[in-house]
Amino acid sequence: MSLTRRTLLSAAAAGPAAAVLADLTPATAASPPGDVVGKISVGYQGWFSCPGDGAPIGGWWHWSRDRFQPPSPSNTTIVSWPDNRDYAHTYPTAYPNLGNGGPATLFSSYDQQTVDTHFAWMRTYGIDTAALQRFNPMGDEGPTRDAMARKVRTAAEATGRKFYIMYDVTGWTNMQSELKSDWTATMSAHTASPSYARQNGKPVVCVWGFGFNDDGRPFTPSACLDVVNWLKAQGCYVIGGVPTYWREGKNDSRAGFLDVYHAFHMLSPWMVGRTGTLDGLDWFYANVNTADQADCNAHGIDYQPCVLPGDLSSGHRRHGDFYWRSIYNMVRLGAQGLYVSMFDEFNEGNQIAKTAETAASVPAGTGIRALDEDGTFCSADYYLRITTDGGRMLKGQLALTAVRPTPPTVGTPPQPTGDLAAGKAVSASSNNAGFAAANAVDTNPASYWESSGAFPQWLEVDLGASYAVTRVVLRVPAGWERRTQTIAVQGGAATSYTFDPASGNAVTLTLAGTAIRTLRLSFAANSGWPAAQLSQIQVYADSTPPPATDLARGRPATASGQAQSYAPANAVDGDAGTYWESANNAFPQWIQVDLGAATTVSRFVLRLPPSWGARTQTLSISDGATTLVPAAARTFDPAAGNTVSLTCPPAQARTVRVTVTGNTGWPAGQLSGLEVYSA
Repeated sequence: MSLTRRTLLSAAAAGPAAAVLADLTPATAASPPGDVVGKISVGYQGWFSCPGDGAPIGGWWHWSRDRFQPPSPSNTTIVSWPDNRDYAHTYPTAYPNLGNGGPATLFSSYDQQTVDTHFAWMRTYGIDTAALQRFNPMGDEGPTRDAMARKVRTAAEATGRKFYIMYDVTGWTNMQSELKSDWTATMSAHTASPSYARQNGKPVVCVWGFGFNDDGRPFTPSACLDVVNWLKAQGCYVIGGVPTYWREGKNDSRAGFLDVYHAFHMLSPWMVGRTGTLDGLDWFYANVNTADQADCNAHGIDYQPCVLPGDLSSGHRRHGDFYWRSIYNMVRLGAQGLYVSMFDEFNEGNQIAKTAETAASVPAGTGIRALDEDGTFCSADYYLRITTDGGRMLKGQLALTAVRPTPPTVGTPPQPTGDLAAGKAVSASSNNAGFAAANAVDTNPASYWESSGAFPQWLEVDLGASYAVTRVVLRVPAGWERRTQTIAVQGGAATSYTFDPASGNAVTLTLAGTAIRTLRLSFAANSGWPAAQLSQIQVYADSTPPPATDLARGRPATASGQAQSYAPANAVDGDAGTYWESANNAFPQWIQVDLGAATTVSRFVLRLPPSWGARTQTLSISDGATTLVPAAARTFDPAAGNTVSLTCPPAQARTVRVTVTGNTGWPAGQLSGLEVYSA
């Protein structure tokens, strides 16, 4: 059976991991900026189909091993679960219900709305170009692949993104002649699109798989060189998706292909599966990528290395640290472009598309890892947001930094109710026989932990994830006599707390709501016994003061007009990635929200997607008749989250209208957020 990119792994890199090297002088690009040089590109599979979606191939294409049976834990090809909230239509599977009780459904790439959604994400998060994967189109998947190319073209044109065809030659027996025929008869027609990627004025084509050391790509160097030169003769800018060790002709690369590799305009070595550690990324940077870049410079070839979010199913991600190190290493190397592997590859677990956040959003009992798999809550769009920063750093809009600038969440992560410590992992400096630390979290008020030996002593609870802890309740058995224990929380100042049977022998500590995963109590003294004692430690994150209420959230919104699907409701849905855009080239334009009743208003927050470049919109705010905020130029700066806050004297308004008369970034009014507050 032929190997695919999903199963291909190279020999492990030998030798100790290198320390992070000093920054190098950026390489000189062989080509000027275009649609791939100086840009963030993503691999786009677009290969998921479901029964009933109209795809010619039929069945559960790429969701199931047996595509004629619904995906289930025993019939699946995927290792990660998508976040499905943005899809208009999903399809029921044979998986168990999600952890929150909802049905386990999956999207179809064949639905145009799915492709439109993916490309809208690309626009929102600053992804420039998508490489549409195209496997052997002469088999049964050919008609579906042809249709997917048309759907991608439509979405790219609607969102201002670029796309190009990336041929994967795996298992393609008659590749040499059939690839040429397919390009001439079918795919080359897409280069007429204004959204088809061009570099140096030439349409971009990638061929992935030449020279790999496996049975799935047995082509000779001469056959491969013939295809590269033929595409160049058609006027194409040709990218090679090549083995990791292309330059040395070892491990995953066969010897004798160097002339083939040097014939490409750009080289993009494969890296998926090569390492899952930060040290491993640094090893490749020092021992492989640096010499790759030098070789490309010497031969006038552009270098577009893979950057990797990491295999979520194998625990590689480290809530973004792995992805950021991958990006940082290649930007400081001076790479001409970055290729993200991949956008929607839920089969390998290295997708950046929106992904299930917690166990509540994956099928129960399946063991599929969600984004919080290492205990840190991450928003579904987290890896898209990291990509935004990576693109900005590549383009010099963000200073080169080894420190990941993107937090895992936007705002405060969901806070559960109830005792967070009950039944969690607990450890202690010591314990007397029969009085284990686990007694403090077993919910039995009569059992207790008691230390042994001299003070100081400590007890530590791992909550399993980070929470904004606001309250901790400590108890000793209710029948015990009064005593005072001196305790410090999280390394803070030691304080004497009195456990009084008249108050149930309970003490409540108030915390500031700082994110905590591991809670540590340090004991310095106990007036009732020469040991630290606790029958219960209870931890809560449910007393955070409620935030100011956005009066506009979810209210009916209307506008003077809209472009395509960028409806006014997008400005009041609470999602920073969706937005309203007015009709183009027709100022003035307005958007308004109906608050439902006359309400006191005095503060307005206007937002654009955080990944967008800076722009200034000239706008005013009124209640539809009376001006609340006069017209003025308002600058939306990504350094400030693309947010503008405006105030007015308290006024009664039912309708809040924003009128836009100019925009330096686009010939239309644009808002992703219209928030209204009483104070």
